[in-house]
Amino acid sequence: MGSFDFVTLFFLVAAVIIFIQLRSVLGRRTGNERPPSDPFSAREPVESADPTGKVVQLPRRDTVVDEAARYAAIDAFAKPETPLNASLRKIADADNSFTPKEFVNGARMAYEMIVTAFADGDRKTLKSLLSKEVYDGFEAAIADREAKGETVKSTFVGIEKSDIVSADLKDGEAIITVRIFSQLISATFNKAGTVVDGDAEAVSEVNDLWTFARDTRSRDPNWKLIATESEN
Repeated sequence: MGSFDFVTLFFLVAAVIIFIQLRSVLGRRTGNERPPSDPFSAREPVESADPTGKVVQLPRRDTVVDEAARYAAIDAFAKPETPLNASLRKIADADNSFTPKEFVNGARMAYEMIVTAFADGDRKTLKSLLSKEVYDGFEAAIADREAKGETVKSTFVGIEKSDIVSADLKDGEAIITVRIFSQLISATFNKAGTVVDGDAEAVSEVNDLWTFARDTRSRDPNWKLIATESEN
């Protein structure tokens, strides 16, 4: 083999090796990438593939919080020896990854997602975050709006304050009510483009009580909105 052939072969082999290394480092898009995480999930679950090709969602070991740390986090959030503190401890005992701070952060994210999805008529997002009963009510309102040819233009300004006001554990189901003070700009327009509800420019102060629930015995980490109430 001449020197030209040897050099050509050397660079060809080197190129193949570099290509293989890049594939192992960067990976490939297979169409099975993880979807956006649930707002209440502090960490991504570990995925384990079974022989059938399906993905099995498994809780990560590092999501477990030891009892002392769980109780300390609850005591910092709710005054010890109060009904709220006792209820949050029961929930934490049933779900050892639960902490009130992370739950409230998730509730705030879910609140913005739900308010925005309702204004946009995004049924898919709503269905993933609402109980069947609440979803049916939201869907009926969206359908009525669409039948009238009305549209909603909404801007989520932000959340001023949010806090847990009550909690309970019934037959393994954790139920938590959160009071949320938010600011929104929202207006409903008819077919002619006239405002029929709300204000397209003014910022409205909204005070809501939203109740979320989750079956702590289930491997599903998702919380669902099961009730809404306005205190305005």
